[in-house]
Amino acid sequence: MSADARLQELNIELPPAPKPAGVYKPALTVGNLCLVSGHGPLRSDGTLIVGRVGDDMDKQDGYDAARQTGLAILATLQAYLGSLDKIERVVKVLGMVHCTPEFGEQPAVINGCSELFRDVFGEDAGVGTRSAVGFSALPGGIAIEIEAMFQLKS
Repeated sequence: MSADARLQELNIELPPAPKPAGVYKPALTVGNLCLVSGHGPLRSDGTLIVGRVGDDMDKQDGYDAARQTGLAILATLQAYLGSLDKIERVVKVLGMVHCTPEFGEQPAVINGCSELFRDVFGEDAGVGTRSAVGFSALPGGIAIEIEAMFQLKS
């Protein structure tokens, strides 16, 4: 099943593709790779999820924010490529969690994005390499920032 069809099957609504908040491209193709700049947890109404995991957010809140960030990345890919079906596979995900120094479950939080990609692109193509790290601050106080790299179909 195609990734675009999976979105419909899973009843997933993408937020609007976010606009750059600085001097950068939201997505860039180099050879057969599509690199996606850092995205935050953008909701469909245009607001961002802010907070700090381990303080005013728990692990589940962080997971949900990471999933929302993954939706924003998919929206950018769809706007940039015209279709998610142009993606061969997820190559790399870098997940940054705005959290307290004591919070150590960043991988469980970033699973919100990773599991979304797996569900949309499939068990093999949707799971790539990944890093999940904690930060004391992220732009605008957002809870999560994620950047990713995708291989494009030939």
